[in-house]
Amino acid sequence: MSKKEQILKLFKQKKGIIKLQDLLKIGVNKYHLQKLVKEGKVVRLKHGIYKLSDYQTNEYLEIKNLVPNGIICLFSAWNYYELTTYIPYEFHVAIEKKTKVKLPDYPPIKLYYWDNNYLKTGAKTVKIDNFEISIFDIEKSVCDAVKFRNKIGKDILNEILTEYLKRKDKNLDLLIKYSKTLRVEKILKNYLDVLL
Repeated sequence: MSKKEQILKLFKQKKGIIKLQDLLKIGVNKYHLQKLVKEGKVVRLKHGIYKLSDYQTNEYLEIKNLVPNGIICLFSAWNYYELTTYIPYEFHVAIEKKTKVKLPDYPPIKLYYWDNNYLKTGAKTVKIDNFEISIFDIEKSVCDAVKFRNKIGKDILNEILTEYLKRKDKNLDLLIKYSKTLRVEKILKNYLDVLL
C-alpha cells in the first residue's frame, strides 16, 4: 500500500479528520500529507489537524453529539443572530456546572459552566440544515452581552445592542424581563437610554 493510500485509509477510519500525530504513529511523514494538501485532496483546518476536502462536516451537528445538553451561547449565538461582525474562532457552548465533557481537537469548542437556572432562561431550539440545536434566544444573548461586557469589550457590546435595536423582531419587554432575572436591568437600561 502506498503512503497516499495509507493516509486516505486513515482519513476514512477517522471519519474524515485526522491529527498529524496519528499519521506519524503509522510511519507516514509530513511530506506525504503536504503533497495531498497541494493536490487539493486534503485541507489543513488548524495546526496539526487536517480534513479530507470532499468530507462534508456539519459542525453544529458534531457539537450537538459531543455536548448533548450544551446550548450555543455568547459569540456563537451573537454570530448566529448576526448581531456582530466578529466571527469566533471556536464554538461557544454553555453547559451545566457539574457536567463532564471530553472534547476532541476539532471542532474547536469553548465551554462555559453555568448553573441550571441560568441555562434555563431563554434556551430554545432552532433548525439548522434539517436538525435541531439548542441556542439561547436573541434577548437572552443580548443580556449575556451586557452581563459579560467587561470580558467582551464595550465595542462588541455596543455593536450587539445597536444591531439588536435595528431588528424588526426585537422584543424589548422580554429583554427587560430577562435583564431582571439576570440582574443586569439597570446597566441595560443605561445603555438603552443612550442608544434609543
